[in-house]
Amino acid sequence: MPIMLSAQLTYGTTGLLHAPSAEMQKDKTVMLGANFLNKELTPPTWYYNTYNYYLNVTIMPWLEVAYTCTLFKAEALGLKPYGYTGFTNQDRYFSLRLRALKEGQFWKHMPAVVLGTSDPYTESGGENGQLSSTEGNGYYCRFYIAATKHIPLGKEQIGVHISYLFNHRKDYPLNGVAAGISYNPSFHPQLRLIAEYDAKDIALGATYLLFNHLYAQVEWQRIRHFSGGIAFQFRLK
Repeated sequence: MPIMLSAQLTYGTTGLLHAPSAEMQKDKTVMLGANFLNKELTPPTWYYNTYNYYLNVTIMPWLEVAYTCTLFKAEALGLKPYGYTGFTNQDRYFSLRLRALKEGQFWKHMPAVVLGTSDPYTESGGENGQLSSTEGNGYYCRFYIAATKHIPLGKEQIGVHISYLFNHRKDYPLNGVAAGISYNPSFHPQLRLIAEYDAKDIALGATYLLFNHLYAQVEWQRIRHFSGGIAFQFRLK
């Protein structure tokens, strides 16, 4: 049975759709992906639909690092009077995920636990030119702890995921509980169905694995705003 984990649309990391999970990729897994992001899925800085792309590497079974770029439009940056238009710049940030506990590590029903962060600091743009964790850059800043447990139901198995997220952003605060359920049907394990609450909105989505390397992901934020992407996954020897 192929094993498929999901890459989050916004952050380019392992997780559900927008909410974190405690699942990890296999050791030495590399993911290259790109996504269309509906403006309803992004921080308020993106008042328009945009795109991102990312590189994600699971350096060790307990450590994952990602580098994600999200595109800016020239009009939003005030560059149109200078002859620029369309997507001309990008926001860049790193994400880090560290597995603290493996599922079933000490007893049968123990959930996996992961500590993670994305865009953990602000480089510029704060008040009076000072660095600030509440505004400026660091648009996708978040810190979280996530737990995941896979529960067998006859021949089937569902994943139950819960996390707590926080940051200090004024424009995009994340301070609350997120939760989700994932399901890979035994008769077609290449398909993964996901329902989640990401501490802000409810979302439904799915991922589908092709040829054991290429997968597509779709999401409906608030069950009506579409985002989607593709990723290529392989493992280093």
